[in-house]
Amino acid sequence: MGVAGSAVPVGPRWRRARRVARLAALGTGATAAAAVATGGVLIGQARQARRTIPMAEAPPPRCDGVYGAKLPGPPLTVVILGDSTAAGYGVHRRRETPGSLLATGLSRRLHRPVRLHRFAVVGAISSGLKPQVESALEHQPDVAVILIGGNDVTNRAPASLAVRYLFDAVHALREGGCEVVVGTCPDLGAIRPIQPPLRWLARRWSRQLAAAQTVAVVEAGGWTVSLADLLGPRFVAEPTRMFAWDRFHPSAEGYAMAAAALLPTVLSALGAGQERRPGLARGEGVRSLPEAAHEAARHAGTEVSATQVHGRDRGPGGRWAQLRRRAFFGVGAVPQPGPAADSPTLEGLP
Repeated sequence: MGVAGSAVPVGPRWRRARRVARLAALGTGATAAAAVATGGVLIGQARQARRTIPMAEAPPPRCDGVYGAKLPGPPLTVVILGDSTAAGYGVHRRRETPGSLLATGLSRRLHRPVRLHRFAVVGAISSGLKPQVESALEHQPDVAVILIGGNDVTNRAPASLAVRYLFDAVHALREGGCEVVVGTCPDLGAIRPIQPPLRWLARRWSRQLAAAQTVAVVEAGGWTVSLADLLGPRFVAEPTRMFAWDRFHPSAEGYAMAAAALLPTVLSALGAGQERRPGLARGEGVRSLPEAAHEAARHAGTEVSATQVHGRDRGPGGRWAQLRRRAFFGVGAVPQPGPAADSPTLEGLP
């Protein structure tokens, strides 16, 4: 049965992605049994975490505008979709938001202006992507960056539905001629207000959703970048530095790390990536898409995209996928004011 309002009919391509999502959900069987056994503890922990993590108050800074306005050539149009992480909630300056960081990095490396539109919504789950996509397509974007999934985990949205909505969003953007890069669900086990055993379950659910997202996005024609480990051990080791004041969203430095992981793949999706070095690094190479998805969910900055083997898209295990461990491009650990060419013009802002 299709999802109400879905823009894509259920066909062979989606059935493959849905099957992997179902397998990921089945993998939670033992965890679900443990959750039932400790149900009272988990419910109490969830309530305590919600009391501890402050509710969103002021909206994140607006980052829309033209970056590198004095550079030659027509602007590249970039749209940012997703949840509060995509919107940059937790920082106070426009230049610290992931959208601004990415637009600045693209402008510097492509030596051309970048026009940025942010449609991400604080609190969004994957089912809320459709109106964001519709608004984004009105601007004929060249590339879309989507960060989504954390709220699906905290709200226990069914993984199969979450990835279906994400598949629909990526497919619609690709049909509109837009390249798409998705930062998959981060590791929510790093959030201090969530205590064990809920923390362990949050980590497991996060990684399972990230793997299922990767399958859906690549099947729909997009690229993915794993953020799980990036937003995991480093955030656990340095919580006061990497988290914002609410201990839930990233700080300016946390967002800079995420943008540094995403930027190389955005450049590659636009056909402007760095030349590949000879040979392959450890963990790189061609896998079946399900294998690539599960491996990427465990390693920060791992890019997954569709590829061919002997001219064929698919093998015995399904679609072929390429794993790459991208070197993080510096976008500024804590962004500082730059020259006029690196600052956005505030077109249309109050």
